[in-house]
Amino acid sequence: MTINNSTTRFSNRVDDYVKYRPHYPKTIVEFLQDNYQLTRDKLIADVGAGTGISTALFLDAGYPVTAVEPNKEMRDKSVELLNTYPGFKAQNGTAEQTGLATGSIDAVIAGQAFHWFNAKKTRIEFKRILKPGGFVALIWNERKTASDFEIAYDQLIIKHASDYVKVDHRNIDDEHIGSFFNPEPFRLETFENKQIFDFNGLTGRLLSSSYMPTKADEGYQLMITDLKALFDKYQQDDVIVINYDTKVYVGRL
Repeated sequence: MTINNSTTRFSNRVDDYVKYRPHYPKTIVEFLQDNYQLTRDKLIADVGAGTGISTALFLDAGYPVTAVEPNKEMRDKSVELLNTYPGFKAQNGTAEQTGLATGSIDAVIAGQAFHWFNAKKTRIEFKRILKPGGFVALIWNERKTASDFEIAYDQLIIKHASDYVKVDHRNIDDEHIGSFFNPEPFRLETFENKQIFDFNGLTGRLLSSSYMPTKADEGYQLMITDLKALFDKYQQDDVIVINYDTKVYVGRL
C-alpha cells in the first residue's frame, strides 16, 4: 500500500466515520494525567487525527490540541465539528512530515492511525517535535473476536473486504511497538469499550471501514444481505453489542 493511498482512502467515508466509529474512554486521559504528568497546560498533537474523534477526547478534558491530518475531507470535518473549542487547531500534515515546530509539543497521540505510518520516519519526526520529556501515546480500539457474533462478524469482514487482512491494525504487535520506542521502554494499558447498534447502525459501522465495499461497488448488496442475516441471528432486543479492548501504548523517544 502506498502512503498516498493510506491518506486518501477514507475520503468517501467521512460521514459514516463520524457517526459510527467508536470513541475512546475518558479514563485514558486520567491514566495519562496520573502516570505521565499530563497537566492541562501541555500542548498535544493528535497525528492522523481524521475527523477528530481522539482530538475531542482531549479537548473535552480542557487541553489545547493540534490535529494533524493529511486527508482534506476528514480534516475539514474536524474543523466543522471542533472549531468552537478555543484550544483546537487543524494542521495539514502527515506523521512523517507534521509541519509542526521543533520542540513545540508536550505529547503526541495517534488514535487508530499508527498502522498507516512509516514507523522509522515517524519516530524521527515525533522526536523532533517533542519537547524534552514529552511522550507518545498510540491508541487503538481493537474489536474483540470472542463471542459467536464477534467471530462471525469478523469472518464477514474477511469475506467481503478488499484488503482487511493486509491493513488490519492487529498487524502492529508488541514487537513493532517496541521497535518504534526502542531503546526506551513502553507501557501498555487496556480499557473496556463498546458500541450498541441497531441494524442501520451496524451497517454504518461496517461501511466506515476503508476496506469494505461502498454502495457503488460490486459486492455491496451481497455484503448487506449477509450482514442482515448475521444481525437477525444474533440480535437481542433488536440491537447488537460490539465490544472493544482500547489499547494505549505509551512511551518516550
